[in-house]
Amino acid sequence: MHAITITEPGGPDVLAWSEVPDPVVREGEVLVDVAATAVNRADVAQRQGVYPPPPGGSEYPGLECSGTIAELGPGTDGTGWSVGDRVCALLTGGGYAERVAVPVGQLLPVPRGVSLTDAAALPEVACTVWSNLVMVGGLRAGQTVLVHGGGSGVGTFAVQFAKALGARVAVTAGSEEKLERCRELGAEITVNYRTGNFTEVLRAEGGADLILDIMGGSYLDANLRSLATNGRLVIIGLMGGGASEIDLGRMLVKRLSVQATTLRSRPAEEKAAIVSGVLEEVWPLVEEGTIRPVVDRELSIEDAAEAHRVLESSAHTGKILLTR
Repeated sequence: MHAITITEPGGPDVLAWSEVPDPVVREGEVLVDVAATAVNRADVAQRQGVYPPPPGGSEYPGLECSGTIAELGPGTDGTGWSVGDRVCALLTGGGYAERVAVPVGQLLPVPRGVSLTDAAALPEVACTVWSNLVMVGGLRAGQTVLVHGGGSGVGTFAVQFAKALGARVAVTAGSEEKLERCRELGAEITVNYRTGNFTEVLRAEGGADLILDIMGGSYLDANLRSLATNGRLVIIGLMGGGASEIDLGRMLVKRLSVQATTLRSRPAEEKAAIVSGVLEEVWPLVEEGTIRPVVDRELSIEDAAEAHRVLESSAHTGKILLTR
């Protein structure tokens, strides 16, 4: 088969469409013919050499895909899946390829009303958002949630999902165009991080009960000052660095909590539990049209380098898809 390989750590030009061995389908896995995959920040970090795949994971980038089941592996009889089923999948890696082996617990059916291509925009963001807003963050109706990077793939999904839960949604983004798109998706409080101060805005609104953060160190103090009493900060990215001082006194007085999570390195059984929760609680919202995949553009998988350039420039809103 062919896959996008990383010839050496570096910029987008190190990505190459190469002939590689077919994936080996192991116990409890199925083989999926890939129709589309999506570009994520983790792919960029892997390309740069700072985020290698977990042990046993595919060496090719790509944390999600859509396609059709081509082969059932050993131990998958009776799981409810059949050759020819249209699926999308949460991956440890390997989505930038013609085929990928997927544990059955990480498969999702393509939602009704969503095209096979657009379904590639859903697994990673749905699992990230549901696990962090619900499992970790405990978001409930009537609470205020602040989503940093509201124009990103995770951000556009998080706005829609939090709104569907009955939360009041605040976002930060770097342009008026992205903020307007977030308002269309359900955000009520919007802050341009280039020109505004999200801490002042959130404190004037009574503080955030939950913050979903992609920045890490550079935003830590401002995030803690933005939280209401009993507020929770969930960190899912380190775009602003991994180190910062923390004011424990503020945390004590306001009874704040800080948690940091990743999805890619979780054990297979934890990923399967998350996928099961997404299927039960999120997929119905997608199928009824309450949540829709937000796709900025589609590019050929052979143009993966250009897709990475667009992602790194932040010149997109929603997901960037690579299609075959």
